[in-house]
Amino acid sequence: MKRTIRTSRAFTLIEIMVVVMILALSAAVVVPQFAGATDDARTSAAESIISGVRTSIDAYSDRAVRRGSNPYPSLADLVTPGVVVIRTLPTNPFTGVSGVQAVSKQQAESRAVMNTGSAGWNFYVDTSVDQPGVYFYANCTTATTVPDGKGGTLAANEL
Repeated sequence: MKRTIRTSRAFTLIEIMVVVMILALSAAVVVPQFAGATDDARTSAAESIISGVRTSIDAYSDRAVRRGSNPYPSLADLVTPGVVVIRTLPTNPFTGVSGVQAVSKQQAESRAVMNTGSAGWNFYVDTSVDQPGVYFYANCTTATTVPDGKGGTLAANEL
C-alpha cells in the first residue's frame, strides 16, 4: 500500500506583510473621510436647530401680533415647551450642553461666548430700536464646516 504525503501550503511572511500594508493604506484613506463626516453632521445639526428656533420665534411673533400681545418672546417663553418651540431645546451638538442663557445687547451683537459648561445657546431680544432684533446663537466658538468666504470656516457662534 502506497501512502501519499500531503503538504500544506501557507502564506509566506512577505504575502502577509503585503496584505497588512494594503489594509493600512486603505484605512489611512478612509478614516479621515469619516472624521469629516462627523464634523459635517455636527454643523448640519447646529444649523438645523438654530434655523428651527429662529423660525419658531418668527411664528410666535406672528401669532402674538394677531392676538395684540408682545411679539417678542422672553427667555422664559423660549424655554417653556409649547410656547415658542414645541419641545425642549436640543443640546448644542458641539458642546453637548443644553439650556439657554440671556445675554446683553453688546454680548449678542459681538456673539460673545460665556458659561459654556452651563448653557449651550445664547438669547437676546432687542426691542429698543425701530427694527427690533432677536439673537439666538450657539454658545461656543468651535469651528464648523461652513465656509466664511475668506478661505476659512465660521465658528459655531457665527451661524
